[in-house]
Amino acid sequence: MKDPVPFNVRRSVLQDWVHNLTFMQQSVLIAAVRGPDGLRKDHCSKVLCRWLRRSFLISAFQRRDYNNPWELGGGSFTGPSCLPEGDFPWEVSMDKAVEEYLRHVDEMPHHFQLHFMHAAEILGYKHEDPRIRTWWHRTYITLVNDAHLWPESEAQMDRRLGDFEAHWREREEVIARGP
Repeated sequence: MKDPVPFNVRRSVLQDWVHNLTFMQQSVLIAAVRGPDGLRKDHCSKVLCRWLRRSFLISAFQRRDYNNPWELGGGSFTGPSCLPEGDFPWEVSMDKAVEEYLRHVDEMPHHFQLHFMHAAEILGYKHEDPRIRTWWHRTYITLVNDAHLWPESEAQMDRRLGDFEAHWREREEVIARGP
């Protein structure tokens, strides 16, 4: 754990390592912060969203980041996603949360599911902590497999989300039109 950011210091809510990502990758993470509307606060999607937020945001209340999904603190936005289960590592509880999420994925907006999957991909390739990165990468692969898709490699993701519009448009089918 890093030292907390003092309350009189104004800075980005993003953890320091996120600043090394492309703007597109940062934007995808930020877009995934909001959970799906219309679902109860303890819905399995919101449990995973809290861990997602902890994985790249600094908690406003404690002014620090968290490196696990169970440590107390963070309020309801970046609060804990699970409780320790005996001597088992947090990955066991969070793997169960992913399984529960996939059992209920049809209840959630598809748009939310895509944002969540792409954020998991970025965290799975780019997170600074190897343990967190490994868990998110495994989760990304699980989400992709559940959708009967092939995962992108890190190089493919970097090209698509590399701040070059031409590379991003290579993977776009329907172009958004302005007024």
